[in-house]
Amino acid sequence: MNSLTRLLGWVDARFPLTANWKAHLSEYYAPKNFNFWYFFGSLALLVLVMQIVTGIFLTMHYKPDVNMAFASVEYIMRDVSWGWLIRYMHSTGASAFFVVVYLHMMRGLMYGSYRKPRELIWIFGMLIYLALMAEAFMGYLLPWGQMSFWGAQVIINLFTAIPFIGPDISVWIRGDYVIGDATLNRFFAFHVIAVPLVLLGLVVAHVLALHEVGSNNPDGVEIKKHKDPVTHIPLDGIPFHPYYTVKDIVGVVVFLMVFSAIVFFAPDMGGYFLEYNNFVPADPFTTPAHIAPVWYFTPFYAILRAVPPMFGSQFPGVVAMGVAVMILFFLPWLDRGNVKSIRYRGTVYKVALALFIISFVGLGVLGVLPSTPLYTIFAQILSLVYFAFFFLMPWYTKIDKTKPEPDRVTG
Repeated sequence: MNSLTRLLGWVDARFPLTANWKAHLSEYYAPKNFNFWYFFGSLALLVLVMQIVTGIFLTMHYKPDVNMAFASVEYIMRDVSWGWLIRYMHSTGASAFFVVVYLHMMRGLMYGSYRKPRELIWIFGMLIYLALMAEAFMGYLLPWGQMSFWGAQVIINLFTAIPFIGPDISVWIRGDYVIGDATLNRFFAFHVIAVPLVLLGLVVAHVLALHEVGSNNPDGVEIKKHKDPVTHIPLDGIPFHPYYTVKDIVGVVVFLMVFSAIVFFAPDMGGYFLEYNNFVPADPFTTPAHIAPVWYFTPFYAILRAVPPMFGSQFPGVVAMGVAVMILFFLPWLDRGNVKSIRYRGTVYKVALALFIISFVGLGVLGVLPSTPLYTIFAQILSLVYFAFFFLMPWYTKIDKTKPEPDRVTG
């Protein structure tokens, strides 16, 4: 024991190991009333690590070459020992990442986790979301299947709708005038090296910003306002370790049970996680009957399709799709409510949030389906509801009749 203590002292003299352990775990005091919704932050970190590890093993056998990419994926699935498991963990992990991130963002909307003093935490979180979208889009091309090729073709061609510079941007993204070897190689480089480095940096910044101002809670009460006069420990706080590390293990176990069931019994999830057209090699001369992005992009794709073209250009739809994502960054300044948590919000905000959830899920469903006149009308209505949630927020949060916020957490 003395040897271990001396070793720890030697390390601490050269690296802040114990100081970081105390600052971010054993002496980081979190509100004592965390509930089910607070599992998803740690689960997102778990999935990120899992994606990096499985991705490393996949790159050992994958060939970023248009003539070999599809065959290399088949080789991983059929000939590499446990290759099928690694590949399915990675493909299921991509969807699982968006599931936990969307639920994590949902918790922020419910409990006002984006409100002062946590604006920067929210901005870092949204940058993580953008990096995750880029990572997923670039990774989707790598299997070089039919839907990979044509999905990338449709999305990259959207940039040509931007006036003046659009065609040049599309060529720059592709690295060529058509999607080919140059596109596959650069997407591989960004997917494996560049974007993950950005993602890891943003996650560290997100956690550091969180631990600087402290965690929010279901009551929206700042626990730092009430501290023990002697120890200066928040009266409504408990150490993150061991209390929440143990609690998070429960969430991890349940998550891994569901995740394993999908990986082993339904890795394609009926064509939503792995689309059936992607089991066919990419063919530039054969267009699939219906081209749609993966499910986690479909709400924004539905908004794109809902906006009518102007002068034969899809530019208005591209703008609407971009605004639908970027408006989330401004949420801390759009919300003028007197309280943070939905527990003490009035009926107006609760109805608005419910309509927003319905619109987002509805747009996601419509984005998967082929475009028809009736579906387009539904998409236009839901798009209006989606944007109304944000653009009318300064008004309806200000007039909403709220309940008094408690002085201390209620449990």
